[in-house]
Amino acid sequence: MKLILSLFLLLISVSASAQIEWMSWEEAIERSKSEPRRLIVDVYTDWCGWCKRMDKTSFRDKAVVRYINENFYAVKLDAEQRESINYDGHEFAYDETVGRRGVHQLAVALLDGRMSYPSLVYLDAEQKRISISPGFKPAENLLKEIQYIGGGHYTSSTFEEYLEAASK
Repeated sequence: MKLILSLFLLLISVSASAQIEWMSWEEAIERSKSEPRRLIVDVYTDWCGWCKRMDKTSFRDKAVVRYINENFYAVKLDAEQRESINYDGHEFAYDETVGRRGVHQLAVALLDGRMSYPSLVYLDAEQKRISISPGFKPAENLLKEIQYIGGGHYTSSTFEEYLEAASK
């Protein structure tokens, strides 16, 4: 009985502490070389209240965590980080001349210059952009969105068509 109770408590502690395996851009690109996967890039800033709320709620939802960890490499990208990122023969750097606070060039490239936080950018296994999804998303909405992208449904239907078909 003690063994069963111990296993049960271990299972609860593991699932309660389950979290998204966030990584840097470089780590995700490196892992993608040996095991290709789609990327979900959370473009955020330290001062963004909706970004913090999404971190505390939607990104802690068990179903969201499980789906992201199983189907994506998850990248956190601070849109105002000062460290350069080398990717595909190009150095993306912080540009202090853009906006009031400055911005990282990779964030600008990923968001097509439409700087809105939080924004999720979905990339395929070759790092080609699938879509940009700006704004806070409650867990239920986020789960539908990541299932749409992660399941490859974006190749055959719009998100609205996918939602309509899923509701039937």
